[in-house]
Amino acid sequence: MSDTIITVENLSKSYLLGHKTAQREPYVALRDVITREVGNFTRKAIDLIHGRPIVQGDEIEEFWALRNVSFEVKRGEILGIIGRNGAGKSTLLKILTRITEPTEGRVLLRGRVASLLEVGTGFHRELTGRENIFLNGAILGMTQREIRKKFDEIVAFSGVEQFIDTPVKRFSSGMYVRLAFAVAAHLEPEILIVDEVLAVGDTEFQKKCLGKMDEISRRDGRTVLLVSHNLAAVSELTHRALLLDSGRVALDGATMDAVSMYISKARGAANYVHAIDERTNAIHISRVDVITSDQNGVHRFGEPLEVKVWIKHDRPIPKACLFLQIINQFQQLVVQAWALDPEVQFGNQKGESLLKCQFPSLRLNVGQFYLRVLFREEPHGNLWERLDGICPFEVIRTDKTTPWGWHPEGCVYHEQWHWILGFADEEKKARKPRLDAKRLPQPASSKKTTSTAN
Repeated sequence: MSDTIITVENLSKSYLLGHKTAQREPYVALRDVITREVGNFTRKAIDLIHGRPIVQGDEIEEFWALRNVSFEVKRGEILGIIGRNGAGKSTLLKILTRITEPTEGRVLLRGRVASLLEVGTGFHRELTGRENIFLNGAILGMTQREIRKKFDEIVAFSGVEQFIDTPVKRFSSGMYVRLAFAVAAHLEPEILIVDEVLAVGDTEFQKKCLGKMDEISRRDGRTVLLVSHNLAAVSELTHRALLLDSGRVALDGATMDAVSMYISKARGAANYVHAIDERTNAIHISRVDVITSDQNGVHRFGEPLEVKVWIKHDRPIPKACLFLQIINQFQQLVVQAWALDPEVQFGNQKGESLLKCQFPSLRLNVGQFYLRVLFREEPHGNLWERLDGICPFEVIRTDKTTPWGWHPEGCVYHEQWHWILGFADEEKKARKPRLDAKRLPQPASSKKTTSTAN
């Protein structure tokens, strides 16, 4: 017997969209209105005769929500499905749960399917929580004895014992989701499909749900399809993910590769280019690049990271100081590295210098970060430039590493770093670093940078 429980072959789904053109026309004659309405009536009559859906509007556009989607899911596997809004995730799930029919292709499901696509799916608002448990179980093909056996466990998991005999129309959205997920997870379907609806619940319940999905997959060998914009949850729970982009499969592979590609498509390049009239700004930062582990604005926890800073100067800079700060999404400083005089000297000539800051193992928590760069004359001299909120990048987790847990207030950790001073002309000519580039020794007081918890 094959271990494949879900087979999707060349799946496509199209919708017809109607558009009205009358509002865009500055002047409409009566004969034009009559002609258009007669044409619309004729088209709708033909569609009705052939069993096609009736679409309102003067112009009809065909929109493909899914196009040639193919994949397989093994028994006991947890598959993450990610993608931006409108990528086709919900359409795919509606076809898998037989809510809608595909335009092309086919789906083979070898087992009972329980789905949680939106708040209230499969529940009758006028019935109580107790009655809906039995109703939903019957829909899934469970006997009354099987439902009674699981009833106490379902109620305990949902946490709505006090309201179990209250009509669910009086439940909050969070209570609705709690009971719906408890029913879907405990009535032993072979395939469990969960959409973003879990985001309605509180943080504690979300963790509880993720733990339950992992448990039923590992212990009971059931298959789970998880659709979520919570990339941390998808990364933690799944080893394989499907990335959808404009209705097509952009990547079917390791979760970290899919997450990395998804984030890189959603954000710009992790660099900053500063075009300034050099006549009024004799010394300024012309460019900043963040070289992440995936080289696309996505960095994997614990791997090396490099920041390159190009500085234009029309004269030698004997005394200078550059501060490089990494800021988290809450605008908190989490890492700071500095290059001080006399270690940093830009030579005896004017031109463009390249300063590199290398972190051998950057250990930031999962999330979004950006740079703040300050370049000034020391000691207590002119502030030549301050750049804030530049070079955004995202830190993700890998299967081989574990990020820090929650840091208590006041907790600190350290990041190793070192600086290399090179020349911009050589960086442009060759991708490899300058062989005789000056390796900056670290002063005794700055071999490590103190980093506040992120």
